[in-house]
Amino acid sequence: MEELLGIPVVPISAAKNEGIDELVNHAIHVAKYQEAPLRQDFCDENDEGGAVHRCLHAIMHLIEDHAQRAGIPLRFVANKLVEGDERVEAALDLDTNEKEMIEHIISQMEEERGLDRTAAIADMRFTFINKLVKETVVKPHESKERERSRKIDQILTGKYTGVPAFIVIMGLVFFLTFNVFGAWGQSLMEMGVDALTQVVDKGLTAWNINPVLHSLVIDGVFQGVGSIISFLPIIVILFFFLSLLEDTGYMARVAFVSDKLLRKIGLSGRSIVPMLIGFGCSVPSVMASRTLPSERDRKMTIMLTPFMSCTAKLPIYAFFAAAFFPKQAGLVMVGLYIFGIVMGIITALISKRFLFKGEAVPFVMELPNYRMPSAKTTFQLLWEKAKDFLQRAFGIIFIASIVIWFLQSFNLRLDLVSNSQDSILAMVAGFIAPIFKPLGFGDWRISTSLIAGFMAKESVVSTLSVLFKGTESLMTILTPLGALSLLIFCLLYTPCVAAIASIRRELGGPWAVKIVVFQCVIAWICAFIVHTIGLLFI
Repeated sequence: MEELLGIPVVPISAAKNEGIDELVNHAIHVAKYQEAPLRQDFCDENDEGGAVHRCLHAIMHLIEDHAQRAGIPLRFVANKLVEGDERVEAALDLDTNEKEMIEHIISQMEEERGLDRTAAIADMRFTFINKLVKETVVKPHESKERERSRKIDQILTGKYTGVPAFIVIMGLVFFLTFNVFGAWGQSLMEMGVDALTQVVDKGLTAWNINPVLHSLVIDGVFQGVGSIISFLPIIVILFFFLSLLEDTGYMARVAFVSDKLLRKIGLSGRSIVPMLIGFGCSVPSVMASRTLPSERDRKMTIMLTPFMSCTAKLPIYAFFAAAFFPKQAGLVMVGLYIFGIVMGIITALISKRFLFKGEAVPFVMELPNYRMPSAKTTFQLLWEKAKDFLQRAFGIIFIASIVIWFLQSFNLRLDLVSNSQDSILAMVAGFIAPIFKPLGFGDWRISTSLIAGFMAKESVVSTLSVLFKGTESLMTILTPLGALSLLIFCLLYTPCVAAIASIRRELGGPWAVKIVVFQCVIAWICAFIVHTIGLLFI
């Protein structure tokens, strides 16, 4: 091993306290006399056609004089340039021609090797490590767990079977969450909230409580917070399945399978889990981004999360698709999901170039053996997520519900109104309505529903139903093209207040405001383009 590594190798046994003194003496000697390793070149001209070897040595010849002037080890500099380290590049003071030549060399290496620069360097290092281990490490036998994991991985992480297996598994998770157990649990929770609301309503009526206070408690608190609480079973069940997959060791495989694809848009494989959760609910999606080690990756992932259409928007899609596109309802809904994903990819590519420059954190991890999930770990995770969600529900959402109730219930003279058209919210919506006129839905009632949707996306449909008194009157002021434009806007505009609160908690207030503004601008532009193109064919 000393010959292979070019450094002193000292066998030790921490349990028996053997070799420790010799190790310390060697370390002191090397530090005192500044002894460099005898071997510093770990690339092999025979590995995978020698593409990485030729790339590194070509760069070393090109920048040798710069490295000497900067006082930086030549081999180290070459590796860092391939990995895209901007600080090392700045320290070398390369001219434009040298920078362009280096980029051409790296591009050629990527093409020959079939990997991006970061992955190619990591592969070079681990190829050497594997050779070293093969020649020096003696294993008595392969464990049953390792053998079982290797056989399972032939399917779950296979070149041609990995992605289909992932789609099937995640599809099953989402089906069980949102169509079986989650739907059942949500129904029970809604029934419980409705029953409690009726009891409190009757109690307030029996006590002859002031009508304003009565409306605040029932229409503000119970309707606002209660509609959010109903999502608790879905969030708990979703995290239950995800925690099972995490404990079994499969989620590490998911990141591994998706890494190559996500790296093309500037993210690592670890970002796939929060983005998948975003199709269920943006709140746990933002919370799941905490697992990402890089602040750059975390911010970028959270910014892309709103493009993953959450289930709270399904009532909007179903309502407008059934009313305006009854024969193409399924096609419209699938098209919306695809459009959201495409916009997320475009945003990621632009952000990678201008906002989040640099490469994603290199994705290096040891795939654990498959194992049975731990009940303690699973239920501890469920408790933490449920507690966090409830704290938010009775915090920011509680306040938001009261604010929206106040705006819907009072006019500027602070008189309680019987018709929402006379409320402060309607007046505010009247000022906002002209902004949406170029999009094909400039009616103040639609603007009001979009404002209500800021608290909870389900509120868009309920608000429209109340203000228009039915679908027929809505169809008289909204064309199918306008409905399609409105669907695009609802797909892309700002997440609900719960998601924004989560973003604020993770990234701070300024980032939360930026994401709200960004999503609204993107939604307006896309809806305008769709409406304008549609007018050309009408």
